[in-house]
Amino acid sequence: MAWIICFATKKGVLQIGCLLYGADDQVILLLSRQRYPVTVSVSKKSILAELLKQIAEHSCPENMHNYQRFHKETLADPMGLKTAIVRKISNEVYRQVKNWSANDLLDCCDFLLASDRRYMRFVGFDWAQKIPSDYRKSDLSRFKRWLDQYVDNWGACDHLCCGPLGLLLQKYPELVSRTHSWTRSRNRWVRRAAAVCLIVSLRDRRVLDEAFRVADELLLDEDDLVQKGYGWMLKEASNEFRREVFEFVMARKDRMPRTALRYAIEKMPATMRKKAMT
Repeated sequence: MAWIICFATKKGVLQIGCLLYGADDQVILLLSRQRYPVTVSVSKKSILAELLKQIAEHSCPENMHNYQRFHKETLADPMGLKTAIVRKISNEVYRQVKNWSANDLLDCCDFLLASDRRYMRFVGFDWAQKIPSDYRKSDLSRFKRWLDQYVDNWGACDHLCCGPLGLLLQKYPELVSRTHSWTRSRNRWVRRAAAVCLIVSLRDRRVLDEAFRVADELLLDEDDLVQKGYGWMLKEASNEFRREVFEFVMARKDRMPRTALRYAIEKMPATMRKKAMT
């Protein structure tokens, strides 16, 4: 007895096979070499509509949070859904697109970001970071465009940098050199991103020299959110390279802004912190 079967793989393609039943109840699965792209049956517009529907359903007072205390600049609408609620909605709707090809999924993220609807930036970055194994080097230009067009606060900057962008650089460390110019950008979030995007790789004990190069180039940046960004990067580096980071800080402590210095040494022993601050 034989059965013809077809199924969609995780990569968003259709594969056909033949299931054979042999002697002694043996089961043999023969797969064809030919694969066929799966046509996306759910539209991007319907995905956006479902997200907005669930957001509206969850927008009750007990699910709201005032985000103004996290920002120095005045927010136009400081009340918003708690992050845990938005993440829950994101994960729920993601089930409808998880079998899409990487390109279709990232195109959907682009669509959500371009919609300019609230919370779609979070969902777009969240979905993009779920498929790091499918990233291609060419995705750097897409993620840089997201940084330029859709990031306007430190939370969005860090989400992108510790999510899709950071994961991409972890997979393809040779791309880090293409971020060198970011430290000279007029955009404060791009300068912050030059440091924060290295954190994922630093946690993997990589790119220490690159981190020091970025910190040197941003050392005297007058923007406190850029200072906090590279200070945080050094703090994360100190988890794996305490001695090296301490020596780096000590050699520059007289010039390094106090904001960046305090961030950089935050996780060091008290004796080291005292020495660095005096």
